[in-house]
Amino acid sequence: MESRAKAMGHGIHPILIVFPLGLLATSVIFDILYLVTDRAGFQISAAYTMGAGIVGGLVAAVFGLIDWSAIPAGTRAKRVGAAHGLGNVVVLVLFAVSWLARRAADNWDPNALALICGFAGIVLAGVTGWLGGELVERLGVSVSDGAGVDAPSSLRRSPGRPGTRGV
Repeated sequence: MESRAKAMGHGIHPILIVFPLGLLATSVIFDILYLVTDRAGFQISAAYTMGAGIVGGLVAAVFGLIDWSAIPAGTRAKRVGAAHGLGNVVVLVLFAVSWLARRAADNWDPNALALICGFAGIVLAGVTGWLGGELVERLGVSVSDGAGVDAPSSLRRSPGRPGTRGV
């Protein structure tokens, strides 16, 4: 199935997700740099990139929901899309908690809760990113109206094709 929300012939959701994912990952890198160097500025950079990533994630989520609503009910794609979307809601909540914990601190210093939420959020974002890739690459969602919305997972062997993987 093709994306419902398009700009110049391409799905908007896949275009937008690179920004929040990159910003949230960068915020975690800034946290690591802050922990390693204890230099002022990294914690502030982490907070600002995290805030921008959260806003970007909310915008991307709107277009993801539009696309998910067009996936036929009862298909594997619908289930994978639901797990992808709900997982990303949890990612945004984790980063929002991290951001709020920093905001309450002096000079945006991250406490243990802020760091744990950020690190857990980026790990979960890796999982939900894989699920998003499964939707596009394996199931063809947002690619074609002839998408294989019930294709097996890429983690399971495909029948009849030695050496290939798929679920």
